[in-house]
Amino acid sequence: MAGNILIIVLVISEPQLHTPMYFFLCNLSCLDSCTVCTILPKMLASFLTGDGNISLWGCIAQFYSFASLTATQCYLLAMMSYDRYLAICKPLHYVSIMNTRLCIHLAAGSWINGFIEMSVFVILISHLVFCGPKDIDHFFCEITQIVKLSCSETKTIELMLTVFSSIFTLPPFIVTVASYIYIIKNIMRIPSTTGKKKAFSTCSSHLIVVSIFYGTLVLAYVVPKTEKLRALNKIFAVFYTVLTPLLNPMIYSLRNREMKEALRKFLKKFV
Repeated sequence: MAGNILIIVLVISEPQLHTPMYFFLCNLSCLDSCTVCTILPKMLASFLTGDGNISLWGCIAQFYSFASLTATQCYLLAMMSYDRYLAICKPLHYVSIMNTRLCIHLAAGSWINGFIEMSVFVILISHLVFCGPKDIDHFFCEITQIVKLSCSETKTIELMLTVFSSIFTLPPFIVTVASYIYIIKNIMRIPSTTGKKKAFSTCSSHLIVVSIFYGTLVLAYVVPKTEKLRALNKIFAVFYTVLTPLLNPMIYSLRNREMKEALRKFLKKFV
């Protein structure tokens, strides 16, 4: 929370960070802060009190909040990839294309799409009947665990969830992968080693974040479930629910000279 809030404050307060890249980073930090707030407070309260009870609609509300923010992050990471593609592959047109209006539209579209899409999942879950077991084998209300508790026939809804998940997540994933394919091809054409390093340094932080986020999501939801992977499912979940929001500020701030300089200027105002 502290790291993400610090990034938001720096981007807002320091004029040198008023660029498209840092505008999207500010949105990502806001997203990470909200993600942490949907899961950790309830989880920590359960650890402290030993009371892990949550109502059905409370569970669905937690799932909706978390899933919407995760879907939004898929779109936002795609927009950040597109921003890096324009900066590296079309530098002369970058300023005219990635203007303030487009940045606001892309960020707003990411948030709106994420929350609208997950409404479909909530509608599907609301039609299930729950009358059997009440224990969720997870540290938050994860969708596959909620569906397992239903007394209704779930094969149809599981198929629909898979189809909708693919429809909603594949487009931003394809944009992200395509952007980096073009970025890497463009970097490899640069003749000097120094030029290649300089170009790659502008997107390396984002590439690390994308790899961690999508890597753990794929292991958790896409790879066929063996007994070992089922046992590791909660560990994978820790990566995209807790560690990603924790690591994002460290990755972007420790590897970024502009962010370090902005932090020094910001601290000088109060010291």
